[in-house]
Amino acid sequence: MSCMGIRHWFNRAERSAPRDLPISAPSAAVLLSEEPEKITGTTTLCAAEARALFHSRGKYAGGVLELAGQLIPEPENPADPSAVAVHVEGARVGYLPGYLAGQLDLSVGDLLPCQVQLWGAADRGQLRVIGWVAHGVDPVGWPHSEQNPPAVTVADQRDERAAATTDMVDEALTSQDPERVAQFKRGMVGRYHYLETVGPIQQLKREGRLQEALELCYGAIDAAEQDRDGREPAPWYTEQAAIIHRKRGERNEEVAVLQRWLRLCPPERRAGNKIGQRLAKIQS
Repeated sequence: MSCMGIRHWFNRAERSAPRDLPISAPSAAVLLSEEPEKITGTTTLCAAEARALFHSRGKYAGGVLELAGQLIPEPENPADPSAVAVHVEGARVGYLPGYLAGQLDLSVGDLLPCQVQLWGAADRGQLRVIGWVAHGVDPVGWPHSEQNPPAVTVADQRDERAAATTDMVDEALTSQDPERVAQFKRGMVGRYHYLETVGPIQQLKREGRLQEALELCYGAIDAAEQDRDGREPAPWYTEQAAIIHRKRGERNEEVAVLQRWLRLCPPERRAGNKIGQRLAKIQS
């Protein structure tokens, strides 16, 4: 894939009545007051309930919903006893991020009023929903609007991440900080930074263009090694090269690329990493 081909990736552009606040509500208000938090689980555990809210309103193609909701602790949750679910109209549509839920001091029966903004879009034959939650009932400054919608589909989110990476690289290369400029220049693959190759490598693999993907992987590996600054190189590119070699039945090459990474990894950081585990499995 050409450098221009790489750059192309980054230029594509409920009305449940809440109860009174429990004693623990002030901590929730503080933790959730600055800005809305992105809800987790809307595309996995709670996908059906999230979709149902759109379907019940005839929004089968998606759009946006702003609804009243409740935060409800789930102390019996087998995965995380500190989990706090986001409910809208009796349906569990997601969860607070784990790092945040763990800071709230909620008891069984506590119901905190909240507001929820959900966005839906058709994605691979189904409605995909993501959303944000804000504590309380006051007006919310949501991060997105109909004029500035979020990336909802998998493809749009992938492009958004890629564009953010390119913006970061461009900012670094034009920085007034010579050390920052030098650091990013060490990671260049031709005219582009190795961080910008993630999307193209994934796309080439999806299209079955494994030789091109492999060449891009090795270019990124070279650049990551130049950029390591005494630490281990970024491992993702090595992992992808190993996966491609495995698909092509190239065991010796798979072993070699894994060993290459391990040779540059400081001894104290070798234990437990995926590269070492993969190599041990091959050689067992």
